[in-house]
Amino acid sequence: METMRQEKQALIYEYNGETLRVEPWGKNSFRVRSTMMQEIVDTDYALLPQEEISLDITIGEYESKIRNGKITAIMKVNSWNHKCRLFFYNQKGELLLAEQGDGGALNLNSRNFKPYLGGDFELTVSFESNPNEKLYGMGQYQQDILNLKGCNLELAHRNSQASIPFVLSNLGYGFMWHNPAIGKVFFGKNITQWHASSTKQMDYWITAGDTPDEIEQAYAKVTGTVPMMPEYGLGFWQCKLRYWNQEQLLEVAREYHHKNIPLDVIVCDFFHWPHMGDFRFDEEFFPDPDAMVKELEEMGIKLMVSIWPQIALDSENFQEMKQKGLLVKTERGVEINMRFGGESVFYDATNPKAREYVWNKVRKNYYDKGIEIFWLDEAEPEYTVYDFDNYRYYQGPNLQIGNIYPQAYARTFYEGQKEAGQERIVNLLRCAWLGSQRYGALVWSGDIHSNWETFRRQLCAGLHMGIAGIPWWTTDIGGFFGGDPDKEEFRQLLVRWFQWGTFCPVMRLHGDRECSDRHVYRKDGREVMFTGGNNEIWSFGEENEAILKKYILLREAMRPYTRKLMKEAHEFGRPIMRPMFYEFPEQEICWDLKEQYMYGDSMLVAPILYEDTEERSVYLPQGHTWTLLHNGQVYEGNQTITVSAPIDIIPVFIKDNNLKELIGMI
Repeated sequence: METMRQEKQALIYEYNGETLRVEPWGKNSFRVRSTMMQEIVDTDYALLPQEEISLDITIGEYESKIRNGKITAIMKVNSWNHKCRLFFYNQKGELLLAEQGDGGALNLNSRNFKPYLGGDFELTVSFESNPNEKLYGMGQYQQDILNLKGCNLELAHRNSQASIPFVLSNLGYGFMWHNPAIGKVFFGKNITQWHASSTKQMDYWITAGDTPDEIEQAYAKVTGTVPMMPEYGLGFWQCKLRYWNQEQLLEVAREYHHKNIPLDVIVCDFFHWPHMGDFRFDEEFFPDPDAMVKELEEMGIKLMVSIWPQIALDSENFQEMKQKGLLVKTERGVEINMRFGGESVFYDATNPKAREYVWNKVRKNYYDKGIEIFWLDEAEPEYTVYDFDNYRYYQGPNLQIGNIYPQAYARTFYEGQKEAGQERIVNLLRCAWLGSQRYGALVWSGDIHSNWETFRRQLCAGLHMGIAGIPWWTTDIGGFFGGDPDKEEFRQLLVRWFQWGTFCPVMRLHGDRECSDRHVYRKDGREVMFTGGNNEIWSFGEENEAILKKYILLREAMRPYTRKLMKEAHEFGRPIMRPMFYEFPEQEICWDLKEQYMYGDSMLVAPILYEDTEERSVYLPQGHTWTLLHNGQVYEGNQTITVSAPIDIIPVFIKDNNLKELIGMI
């Protein structure tokens, strides 16, 4: 009985209603799909079309092979029960990953399709686990963990959580779960399991590579890379919750200009609109947006405006969008998705007509006024209650495709801006999924708290995001929730965070600072959305202002280097923040270092992550010399040193003195 066959460039297995397809998808890579009682679907959630590749396929009765460059898949069929199992090897014959198998008398299924009666499937895919394996990527989870082995992760988005299911293994492979369903993954010591709560088919991608960089480049080839970062993405961005009128925003910009402090972008935060979902300025508080944009441009400052995907029930656009079916629907209960700032429903970003409708409003009321940067907040989207099974999109039920929402949200604006003729596009989002990077998504780590523990989590989050294919990443410097600008304990945290922000892909100051009066009123006495305390660099005392200004000027001096890193991200998909193992994979210690990292290939950054700390240990990789940036002292590699770090210093080392010109400018 023949259960395996070749179909063009694919190796096919068919038995008992299942169709399993393994085919090349990019260099040294396979795409693997399986369906039960239906045809395989050519979904394009994140994977891009690939050219045909020369490969070898050998068909046997119980064992078949398909080889694509450095990766070989072996398909083995049990002669007794005819169940099929997949094994993946590198060019050296070393096992990279294997499906779990039936376990003999346990009678397990590697690909377990559990049907919903009359519908689709709950899917669990199981792999053997190497207990010594180390895993990285998967997006942004609020935890202080670098090696993900042993972690259980929710495959779902939340405020400050971005699930991007790509994982890099120190065994020499990368694995992408190409499924936007709500689910979970277990990276256990005994087994690895990927689970989709509702789906039509199994779909994953695997690549083999000799280095993390080779794996990342292969991943970028099949999912896309970021555009080239605009020049205004290389400097300092100023933001707070919130500049609630035109004059207040301009006064802050004028002060930066007056003090000769370089400022690339200033942000107009949420609720500058009459009603949520109107997608325009409130005339009472922003009477002349054209003049505001013009004055900012004359100072060399770009304006970014906040956009929320919620459409309030009292918005001027709500009834029309509801009539045209452009909104997310609830499966049961009241059709309200969120209640903050008024009862609202999200626009359905998976619907091409909804994307076109929203962009046309934004183009008329913002883009045509010269505003080219958008802060796409609430991108998860943030439901009042995360009942993922209670929402339905144009593209399907949330439980089945919901994780694609932030990618589609970014796509709304990217495609509109491209059509309008804009070439270099960057928009700030609070979430992302596979492929978001190709739509110009700059992701920040959400509404996080202002404390040291949260600060430490952000470093791990940023490193994982880079590995997961999102090189443009940032945080609210100082944290979002809380922080009193007048208290010394917060000022210390803010300074340390600000120093580290200098060596993030984008340097952006934001937060909801404490203040005595948060109330904002209209002329007629009606209260509107609150504001927060001062959050400019002069808000934290004169001594700290001098320190913060120094780091803004350092960021300016780094502009050519950062531009180079942005080009590498655009052309090759390389992360800008890189775990130590990315540059030094042959050094075992580098796979475990979570509190230092490489900013590109030449700068080793060791931020101060603990309160009342003025020194720290740093490992300097072997094979190189390392020059301490702030004083020029040179150290040999292959040693761990203790370095002094008073409040105005973040330890940064230059590899092999590659940045002599930069050192001379500081």
